[in-house]
Amino acid sequence: MAKTTQRTERRTDALSKERIVEAAIEILDKGGEGALTFRALAARLATGAGAIYWHVTDKNELLAMATDDVIARVMLVREAKPREAIRAIALGLFDAIEAHPWAGAQLSRAPWQSAVGEIFESIGSQLDALGVAEQAQLDVASALVHYILGCAGQNAANATNARLLPPGTDRAAFLATIIARWTQRDPAGFPFLHKMASRFRDHDDRAQFLAGIDLILAGAGTADKN
Repeated sequence: MAKTTQRTERRTDALSKERIVEAAIEILDKGGEGALTFRALAARLATGAGAIYWHVTDKNELLAMATDDVIARVMLVREAKPREAIRAIALGLFDAIEAHPWAGAQLSRAPWQSAVGEIFESIGSQLDALGVAEQAQLDVASALVHYILGCAGQNAANATNARLLPPGTDRAAFLATIIARWTQRDPAGFPFLHKMASRFRDHDDRAQFLAGIDLILAGAGTADKN
């Protein structure tokens, strides 16, 4: 009987929520959201689907758990200055979502999940030290979080669309064709896009994302303090 109990305890450890989430993330990273099924997960974990359902209700809960795990890893920052802490959180989220685009789609699709609350708390908790008036803190935090989630959703869509492109597609050449397509019907009607065409073609997504964070933080310094 003691040996049977010991085997059962080892099996329970192998099928913990943590192990299930870890395996789910591996599947999501390799094949995207469509690849995550309980059958595929059971095969990876060498168990039955029923054992997984003991820990997880359905795929939506599993996606939320996997997203929570990915986001929690980048929420702990050690920057002493609030502005740098917010930038570090934002860049950590950008890099995490670039590595796990399915998480960006999940955050945009389910903004009420706990991971979004954690993002709000991590960013909002820095605003007092940044000197933002209390009555303006929710507005500033919302602007930052919505900007981050908007970029997350766009990057997730970009990652999905990139899979449809032929292998070896040159990014700069592809972006140049987009500008040309946008402006071809009325070249004189898009002076800004023509002026920015080369920058659009060669821009760095990460640097552009951080520039947006800095713009919001600059505006936060002038938020209503009355």
